[in-house]
Amino acid sequence: MALKDVRSGQRNEQGIEMVLGLLKQQFGERFQTGQAFCEQHAHTTTYLPSQLPDGVVFVETAEDVKAVVAACAAHKVPVIAFGTGSSLEGQVNAPSGGISIDFSRMNRVLQINAEDLDVVVEPGVTREQLNTELRDTGLFFPIDPGANASIGGMAATRASGTNAVRYGTMKDNVLALTVVTANGEEIRTAQRARKSSAGYDLTRLFVGSEGTLGVITSVTLRLQGIPEKIGGGVCAFPSVKAACDAVILTVQMGIPVARIELLDEMQMRACNAYSGLSYAEKPTLFVEFHGTEQTVALQAEQFTEIATECGGDSFSFTANAEERSRLWKARHDAYWASRALAPHLNGLSTDVCVPISRLADCVVETQADIREHGYLAPIVGHAGDGNFHVLILFDDKDPADVARAEAFVSRLNTRALAMGGTCTGEHGIGQGKMSFLEQELGGAVDLMRSIKKGLDPENIFNPGKIFPMTMSLPNA
Repeated sequence: MALKDVRSGQRNEQGIEMVLGLLKQQFGERFQTGQAFCEQHAHTTTYLPSQLPDGVVFVETAEDVKAVVAACAAHKVPVIAFGTGSSLEGQVNAPSGGISIDFSRMNRVLQINAEDLDVVVEPGVTREQLNTELRDTGLFFPIDPGANASIGGMAATRASGTNAVRYGTMKDNVLALTVVTANGEEIRTAQRARKSSAGYDLTRLFVGSEGTLGVITSVTLRLQGIPEKIGGGVCAFPSVKAACDAVILTVQMGIPVARIELLDEMQMRACNAYSGLSYAEKPTLFVEFHGTEQTVALQAEQFTEIATECGGDSFSFTANAEERSRLWKARHDAYWASRALAPHLNGLSTDVCVPISRLADCVVETQADIREHGYLAPIVGHAGDGNFHVLILFDDKDPADVARAEAFVSRLNTRALAMGGTCTGEHGIGQGKMSFLEQELGGAVDLMRSIKKGLDPENIFNPGKIFPMTMSLPNA
């Protein structure tokens, strides 16, 4: 991650002026160009500077999306899809200006197919809203990135979260999409069938494309049955390595743990202070099991044996819904708890993912790096799939401190790649990790550019994300 990678692109002033007039005429009050609206739709939960769009359209139907894309395509103006704005790598920024499409009003659950365990939703439906509407069916959508993100945004960034170790990520749970392409037409990537050998897997091409290939207008999702029994708890360990070893053994033994989260000692200190908890300030695992009364009890017993073997404290198990909710609320508030350690500083949240067998090595080496350089940087991770996050706190007004933070992120990514890992397990590339994508995949990035050029020849879809601002927009 480096500020030097956040560049402004060429602005098509004539085209933007034409599109602003067209959209105002077509959408009236649903099209806004005020400073406050534009600032809201360039907000990034990171230290990357905001780059504002020129206008925001509040779409309500797929026909609205097609109209916006058609107008922008005709005049070669950028289009940036906006869900809830919770992206961490500048995905909603508009480095060449353009139009932000706000999906908050496209928030309908279109079709619940309880017998087939799937649902069709508009992209503005949020994760919590969807699960509220599914509650009476006995089904739920398991992907939980922490924030109440929109389903469209989660698909676009290939989101993951605390349940991924059991239920997978968005790529495993999206069955089909409808997408508006660069010519203003809406296509369907697949049907609702659970498997298909019909042509290219376009669904997974668009899942994780960060809005650079098209604009999602509906998502068909795989659902799961609400477990009969949910239980879990907390277990502290003498070291990060001991906690990671317990995670590795749990996964390798095939225990179907639903969530297994790692919080290092600094993160536990932050969570205790922020959420009013009193846990030991030691490396800790938050664990949850789903199943029947018998299977949850068995899984808890098996995990307890592993934790004891790895030197862990006694595993405090609970099946009480209120206690579990408080525990996971504290986990989901980890970002804000960490920021509260030093409210006068900004936070740079970054993530990597490594093969499970290298998790302990990567976390331990990262902690040594943090201590050596005197950083304030808590670690929290979806340890069951080798993914962990570091929030480094720094003074974003001090160029030297910014450089130190960026250097740390660079070392972290290089370390993960050397262990066979990836520069991002969840956050995506956006603007912040473009240089690491090249380091990770080499020549494969050229193929990605070719796909981008083929599907979006004028580079109107979210330009300056994933790839540097080299494909400039031509004049109208």
